[in-house]
Amino acid sequence: MQTQVETEILNTPEGREAESILRSCVHCGFCTATCPTYQLLGDELDGPRGRIYLIKQMLEGEQVSRSTQIHLDRCLTCRACESTCPSGVQYGHLADIGRGILEERVERPAGERLLRRALRSVLPYRERFTPLLRLGQAVRPLLPARLKASVPEQQPNTPWPTARHQRRMLILDGCVQPAIAPNINAATARVLDRLDISLIRAERAGCCGAVSYHLSAHEEGLAFMRRNIDAWWPQIEAGVEAIVITASGCGAMVKGYGHLLRTDPAYADKAARVSALARDIGEVLAAEDFGKLRPKTPQKIAFHAPCTLQHGQKLPNLVEGILTRAGFELTPVPDAHLCCGSAGTYSILQPELSTQLRDNKLAALQSGAPTLIATANIGCLTHLQGGTALQVRHWIEVLESSLPASQ
Repeated sequence: MQTQVETEILNTPEGREAESILRSCVHCGFCTATCPTYQLLGDELDGPRGRIYLIKQMLEGEQVSRSTQIHLDRCLTCRACESTCPSGVQYGHLADIGRGILEERVERPAGERLLRRALRSVLPYRERFTPLLRLGQAVRPLLPARLKASVPEQQPNTPWPTARHQRRMLILDGCVQPAIAPNINAATARVLDRLDISLIRAERAGCCGAVSYHLSAHEEGLAFMRRNIDAWWPQIEAGVEAIVITASGCGAMVKGYGHLLRTDPAYADKAARVSALARDIGEVLAAEDFGKLRPKTPQKIAFHAPCTLQHGQKLPNLVEGILTRAGFELTPVPDAHLCCGSAGTYSILQPELSTQLRDNKLAALQSGAPTLIATANIGCLTHLQGGTALQVRHWIEVLESSLPASQ
């Protein structure tokens, strides 16, 4: 695609990256076939190719409007288009760049500004999010059905094994997951303990930065990334094998630290090292001896592959292979490449589209009559659970709970 990016923008690292991405697009339109919002709305501007044109026009200096913002806001950034694109267009990076510039040029309505600010002020901070969630859980029985479905029931804390092995890996605790589903990381620690690996925490680490960054508060997001790098660095220097991540959305972001901080002289090398060490828990288990992980009670389950796992991290069929290898029966899931509608804060900012996508995804997941639904991302888990009576769990919990008490 030929383009003439404004000189002022082109003289920035983001502008040069955007120009390179735009030039790699050949207008083929294959991406529209796998775009969830295009399938729902049928509007070219609500598909990747149309949004690329909108971003191109803005970067070339043409006038942008509230309509431009609405079309870009409707994008889930699921990156299914990247998995389809024959030219390797890095649409996710382009969308982040375009939204960041657009945020400076088009003022949002006051209500939207307030909501987005509230999300950035609460979700990334455990000390703020957790008490608010506990309050919601305390009054949950009194809430209307629709609101009640959006408040997950409180889950108990479960034992975390003592660090006793020579092999050590770090865990990203994250921001909302410890409050919503504390057993996910604890179950991960117990599984790795069976494999003679100790999983350790870095107390000062927190949100991966995705909430702020994907809401176009880029500098705020980068600050979270730097804080995590500082928290992890002593353990990295001490020789930890990997940074294990159980939320695939966070995994996609942490693996991008090296790219996002590449121009920061103080953090570029460290960020690249962190990205190289980042592993989804599925990647860790796939490389280990499964002889110590023989479930005695495998179930018939449906696996929902989050977009951040199959499209963002480019790890399609990773977890499905692990679960099949462990003896679980996986039911077929039609259109497994499509997003469930969670997409970070999307389910809050775009509730109607998000609900349609969730209902479609649940119909596909339940079509094979599974006993439960497993997934690999906390956002997808809570979003799907709000629309079904069938239990939705992280797949590592399902695996761990099926193992014999001692081996």
